[in-house]
Amino acid sequence: MEFHLLSFLKTVLFVLAALLPIMNPPGGAPIFHALTITASDATRNSLARRVAINSFLLLVGGMFIGTHVLAFFGLSLPVVKVAGGLLVVATAWKMLNSDEMPKGEAVPESLWTEALVSKKAFYPLAFPLTVGPGSISVAITLGAGVRVPDIPLPLSMIAAVAGLALAALAVYLSNRFAGVLIRLLGDTGTTVMQRMTSFILLCIGVQILWDGVSGLLMLWQAH
Repeated sequence: MEFHLLSFLKTVLFVLAALLPIMNPPGGAPIFHALTITASDATRNSLARRVAINSFLLLVGGMFIGTHVLAFFGLSLPVVKVAGGLLVVATAWKMLNSDEMPKGEAVPESLWTEALVSKKAFYPLAFPLTVGPGSISVAITLGAGVRVPDIPLPLSMIAAVAGLALAALAVYLSNRFAGVLIRLLGDTGTTVMQRMTSFILLCIGVQILWDGVSGLLMLWQAH
């Protein structure tokens, strides 16, 4: 039982270690704050909660349905990694060369209706800003490869979902307290954090792209 518990915890940590660097919740908090600057505190809190829930659902969908979708369209996982890596690199490069943070939309506080909150909580705040092509490709990879020999398959899947839930919790906490983070960092600190986040995201995109290219080369050599 203790051995199974250790394997369960290792799986949870493995999923977190795979997702958190590319999702980077603290790095996305300044962007979330900038895009919701005109909303009230209550609305921003609601957005943070909904973004976390939507992110969790997107990751779960990618983990459990992604491989079947790829099989339906005849796509291989290395191809998804190459495409996802290119998109992550393009996004990171654009952020790295941007002169300023994204500006919040000029939406008065009174116009942040329930319908607008629901819309923004999915696009663009959850997808693609929080869970983008890189995160989804990682989730698909995890769904295809999370098989722990020491514990039953259903338990390993539960552990993987627990890891996704913790990643979503990190997203919620980062966005929920984004204003506090901005005040602590100041303008200069926020800019530095944005540059560092963009560079790390660029490196992650190159790594995903390289993994995809390596997989394609292995498939080519096998044939």
